Amino acid sequence: MTTTHPTPQPPNRITPSSPAPSPFPPPSPYRITPTRILRSEWHKLRSLRSTWITVISAVVMVLGVGLIMGGTYTSGGGDSDVDTVVLTLYGSMLGQLCLIVLGILMTAGEYATGVIRSSLTAVPARLPVLWAKAAVFAATVFTVMFATALVTFAAAQAFLHDTDQAASFTDPGVLRALAGNAGALTLMGLLALGLGALLRSVPGAIGAFIGGVMILPEILGMLPYDVVERAIMYFPTQAAGALGSATPIEGTISPGPALLALSLWAGTTLTAAALTLNRRDV
Repeated sequence: MTTTHPTPQPPNRITPSSPAPSPFPPPSPYRITPTRILRSEWHKLRSLRSTWITVISAVVMVLGVGLIMGGTYTSGGGDSDVDTVVLTLYGSMLGQLCLIVLGILMTAGEYATGVIRSSLTAVPARLPVLWAKAAVFAATVFTVMFATALVTFAAAQAFLHDTDQAASFTDPGVLRALAGNAGALTLMGLLALGLGALLRSVPGAIGAFIGGVMILPEILGMLPYDVVERAIMYFPTQAAGALGSATPIEGTISPGPALLALSLWAGTTLTAAALTLNRRDV
């Protein structure tokens, strides 16, 4: 009887055509990077109908009021002592309201719709989402409103060239005031954005902004104390007004401290929102 022995199999060998499997999974091509977070927030901002409505409304108000002020102005009237840039950009006070709503909608609006859950699931670190929103908002608003200020000033001067409010871009302080106006609107919007992220409610953030930023200084101004009057100069609305003037305004601080004060208000609000975002559930 013949016994059959099994044929020995050669040991497994790794050849160049069959590389050894890696113990680690391949890196994902969809890594979270600051650039991709910024791109995501920019896509969300420009794809919302509310963005176009609020931004276009702000532009129309600033430009429209500027043209009205220029077209109806007469030399020697009650506004002859008003700074030229302030007179031209009176509409910024109305446009500011639109940008405040836009800033609140960027943060509190996502809590209202539930989109914030998707955003923070995609970016578990959370804080990069807030910083990206602030950066995209600031870049967009400053660019649009600075361009609007330049166009409005030039258009208004077409009517004011033969009055006592005639001015040009090369006059001292004019370009600085136009840029300061756009910067003030941007920082006020960032303050509103921070309030939206902090309170997580669109009506609540709008009410807090109107009550705390716009009405409270007027109430405090009724108090007969010099220290209160001095402190009010550093409140957001008053500091924003000082930034948009080519000449010093009586009863306000100079542009440098005004920019610092307004930046601190916006930065403090965003910092408080960041701390809340890290500690509270969505």
